[in-house]
Amino acid sequence: VQLQASGGGSVQAGDSLRLSCAASGGTFRRYSVAWFRQAPGKEREFVAAIRSSGGNTYYADSVKGRFTCSRDNAKNTIYLQMNNLKPTDTAVYYCAASATLILSATTSKDAYAYWGQGTLVTVSS
Repeated sequence: VQLQASGGGSVQAGDSLRLSCAASGGTFRRYSVAWFRQAPGKEREFVAAIRSSGGNTYYADSVKGRFTCSRDNAKNTIYLQMNNLKPTDTAVYYCAASATLILSATTSKDAYAYWGQGTLVTVSS
């Protein structure tokens, strides 16, 4: 499956953005999909995930209550709605997919075989 992330931009603290991750080349509904982010000089970290079966969602503590991950299987697209953005949310955001994700590995970047190219989110104070 190929992934294409979009929707990044430069915003002020408190603003909202919605990222999209469009998938092609696979049976999208069978994939669990996650968002990771990487700030300059830092490790890539887990942000949110939505599973293929049941659509359960999972969030990093740092974004819980502010970010919402959803999927539209008819459009082969995953969304990350980001509200009340903070300067600490500044990073390149990546979407990633796995057809074989086990629950315990949800937050591990090594569990995802397919990655999009990343979209930059910059939040200024």
